[in-house]
This record gives sequence, C-alpha cells and structure tokens, in this order.
Amino acid sequence: MEAIFKRRSVRKFLDRAITDDRIKQIVKAAMAAPSAGGAQHWHFVVLRNKDLKSTIAKRYPNIAPLKSAPVGILICADTSLEVYPGFWMLDCAAATQNILLMATELGLGGVWCAVYPDEERMGGIRELLKLPESVQPFSIVPVGYPAEKIEPEDRFSEERIHYDGW
Repeated sequence: MEAIFKRRSVRKFLDRAITDDRIKQIVKAAMAAPSAGGAQHWHFVVLRNKDLKSTIAKRYPNIAPLKSAPVGILICADTSLEVYPGFWMLDCAAATQNILLMATELGLGGVWCAVYPDEERMGGIRELLKLPESVQPFSIVPVGYPAEKIEPEDRFSEERIHYDGW
C-alpha cells in the first residue's frame, strides 16, 4: 500500500546507474501483472544506450524524460500470442503500473510515457528498435533515481464513488 500512495510521476533523474538486479526486479514485477486469458504475451525492451534514448526523446516530446533516465523500459505485446484478441493494451497497462510501483518500492522513480495508441509513434518506435510486426509497443517508462522529491498527494474523492448504479 505504501508504494501505491507514495508513487509519483518522476521526470528528472540523477546521473546514477541502476543495477541489473534492480532492473530484473522491476521487470519481474511487470510480469506478475494479470493478463487476459493468462496469455502473458508481453515483452520488455530495456533501453540503456544514451544515443538511442536521446533519439527517442528528441523525436517524441512526451518521452523526453527518457533522455536523462539511466534506463527506459519499453512495454510491448506480441499479438500473435493473444488468447483474447484486442486485450493486449489492458495487459500492458497492468504491467506498466507494476513497473511504476516496483520502481517506487526500490527507491527509484519513473513516468508512464504513452506510445500506444499513436500510430506514428508506434511505427517510429517499432522501426527504431527493429520490433517484429506482431509486436505492439505500448509505453516507455524512464526509470532512475529521482532528481527531486515530489510529495505524494491525496487523490481520494468520495464524489467519484457510486454504489449499485450512478
């Protein structure tokens, strides 16, 4: 529960490496997410190359935080492995959220940068990273040690709860 309420979108990172062990912990958490029909058709591309991260960040302004992050994680789905076609984006969303929560748990920060549903962005990322045609890029999460402290905020709103109907 602590990670859920503590998690904030972090867009500025310290110039500090993340160990392979921590990256594996983060991806393991992503793979623990639910998926439609238990398909687990996701794939994760760990982005470390500075030039590649810079190219992506320059090309797509919404992914600009990737430039300063030591690591980015691209969340994808191989649609050829889907059990229930059309649900891959829901599965990738759950995996993305788990990445953000595990990063928070490990004292790291991250931000959800959308790739899907923008066709131009999806095609560009697919081309840059040489993804197979059946692999759909969903989101990129830049991950690193936060360069600033962002205080949690209470987003609870009683007015948004409805029981047994609207």
